[in-house]
Amino acid sequence: MKRVPKPVFFVVALLILAFSFTAIFGISYYTGDNKTTVLKGISDIRWGIDIRGGVEATFKPAGDVDATDEQLESAKSIIELRMVSQGITDYELYADAKSDRIIVRFPWKEDSDQNAIEAIEEISSTAQLTFRPGDGHETTDVDSNGGYVYKTPSGDTAKTILMDGSYVESATAGMTTDKTTGKNSYVVQLKLKSSGDKNGKERFADITKEYLNQQVSIWMDDIMLSAPKVEAEITDGNAVISGDFTAKEAQDLASKINAGALPFQLETSNYGTISATLGENSLVAMAYAGVIAFIIIAIIMILFYRLPGFVAVISLLGQMGLAIAAVSGYFPVFSSFTMTLPGIAGLILSIGMGVDCNVITAERIKEELKAGRTLDGALERGTKNSLSAIVDGNMTVIIVSIILMLVFGPANILSIIFGESTTGTIYSFGYTLLVGVIANFIMGVFCTRIMLRSVAGFKFLRKKWLFGGAKND
Repeated sequence: MKRVPKPVFFVVALLILAFSFTAIFGISYYTGDNKTTVLKGISDIRWGIDIRGGVEATFKPAGDVDATDEQLESAKSIIELRMVSQGITDYELYADAKSDRIIVRFPWKEDSDQNAIEAIEEISSTAQLTFRPGDGHETTDVDSNGGYVYKTPSGDTAKTILMDGSYVESATAGMTTDKTTGKNSYVVQLKLKSSGDKNGKERFADITKEYLNQQVSIWMDDIMLSAPKVEAEITDGNAVISGDFTAKEAQDLASKINAGALPFQLETSNYGTISATLGENSLVAMAYAGVIAFIIIAIIMILFYRLPGFVAVISLLGQMGLAIAAVSGYFPVFSSFTMTLPGIAGLILSIGMGVDCNVITAERIKEELKAGRTLDGALERGTKNSLSAIVDGNMTVIIVSIILMLVFGPANILSIIFGESTTGTIYSFGYTLLVGVIANFIMGVFCTRIMLRSVAGFKFLRKKWLFGGAKND
């Protein structure tokens, strides 16, 4: 067996413990009354309607617009895309063509103060991106951070639209550094279409050529995002929206641009809040039950399998942390995922598979020790022989979870057959089950084996009894 250096055990174990702690509890600090979240934890998870409740609203076309069936379906698809891009999967969305109504139910955001009006406005905003000449505006407001917000284009800025969001292929949030001051700021990077009727690359090149050394303002609905001065002709099909954005604001704006503009303005005919069917008290009870269950499992694993059981406990803690991180928004590239009761069930099932993975490995090592192999030989053969059984079991679950996500996921063909009402809960179960099993491979297979081979290098621990062998070995 190829030895692993002794310090590796402590390095891997400390990394797992540190990661799990930050993934579960998060890291944040306060500046006065303002909370700044560095790393998200369980408290930042967006809980589903069944756990925390949410919002119910009915939208209709504003004014005298008589929406066609196609326009209504288009508006429904865009609202759906906006929710999915924000990690909302526990939703119900219906379009009633007879009465020109769109009915939507969705959970509160993770940082929401439960303001139904703000939640509805965020979902139903027109999100029309436009490029206009100059920076003429009618009103100036001050936002909560003391910055100026310019609203409603005026004069030539109002009369002329140089380009709209239909010319944009994709939008992503990014960061740029001022070469003079060294200050970092968040921006939205636009990639323009380079073919078809809406050739944004050519159109933007023409705009920057025509308005060289002049201002071109960028608007979202009636709010001016920025008004940069065109300093050079841009022909590569890339544009940048700069402004006083936070990371979240830049990501939200990019999501809205990617979702596209609604075909008509929506107004809310009625709205209300939805009470949780389970409630946060039940969630607290489940959390206590989970902690108690983990402690019992840890004790059993250590009593039955000794040193491999102790290593397994560390790996299981890492698996829990990684699975929670995948739904809480811990990793900036992934938004907070809507956690529903079936989603929690998927997480619990994946943890159970993690226990099974470590039990199989420990049992194989015990069997090899009973067969009279040396400690190194038992570790080599035991980990090798257990791998095929672990892979077979986990790959089956991965295939099932992917099928669940494809069949019951948002905006797929089979949703027409099964209905939108089933989308969120079953998709949530499949997602948490998938990330849990992937975490099991990383922690239960990779990290467990590394730590076992490393800890076997300590002379005082090289006793077969500590690895499951007979006490007199």
